Amino acid sequence: MRESVVVGNWKMHKTIAESIRLVTELKGLLSGKRDTVTVVAPPFTALNSVSIALQNSHLKLAAQNVHQAAQGAYTGEISASMLLDAGCSYVILGHSERRLYFAETNDTVNKKLRLALDEGLAPIMCIGERQEERDAGRTEEVLTIQLTEGLKGLRVQNLAPLIVAYEPVWAIGTGKNATPELAQEAHATIRKHLGDMFGSVFANGLRILYGGSVNAENIPGYVDLPDLDGVLVGGASLNSESFAKIVTSFD
Repeated sequence: MRESVVVGNWKMHKTIAESIRLVTELKGLLSGKRDTVTVVAPPFTALNSVSIALQNSHLKLAAQNVHQAAQGAYTGEISASMLLDAGCSYVILGHSERRLYFAETNDTVNKKLRLALDEGLAPIMCIGERQEERDAGRTEEVLTIQLTEGLKGLRVQNLAPLIVAYEPVWAIGTGKNATPELAQEAHATIRKHLGDMFGSVFANGLRILYGGSVNAENIPGYVDLPDLDGVLVGGASLNSESFAKIVTSFD
């Protein structure tokens, strides 16, 4: 049985003090043993402080991005070793906002994913179609291209830590979430294509998350979908009570 995962992507929100306050509240709300893997992704400035605040809890820490080089003259970037040093276990890669605003491509995602795996960070690889691609009936085509190019050259024995997040671009920050039926259809497509690439054993064990205007009100429609193993939460993760409700819905 696949383990459920809920990830809170805080994006460019929260100072260090605000971040510590939020995770302290979460620790209280989610105390005790949980079957769901719970991950928070604060901004870079708060990573180490949040890591310290999360000690003696089951919550895990993720970064929102990483550079594809191990080190070097890359002003404004951050390396995998720095993220590990700050306490991260996971890293989000290829988020639609990174692709849209910072010109990230499937090739960029592939390079970052290789580095993350080599360095010991569990990658959360984001894929998803734009509204015009869905309207043109190209959702399956877009998803399979993103998977094929994003995972090219990788061997199945190295991919155990991988998590895939399906986040339709048209649902990110818009308040317009994919219906459970659409989400299940996309997740089934992803699992089938990964089975074609790496075999059914890998595909059946892979955790696939849904992301796109998920909140405490609409989460009940997603928790029992057969190919959905958790969610990547944006705005609703900035409030401890709403995020805790999403997490506990999977327990």
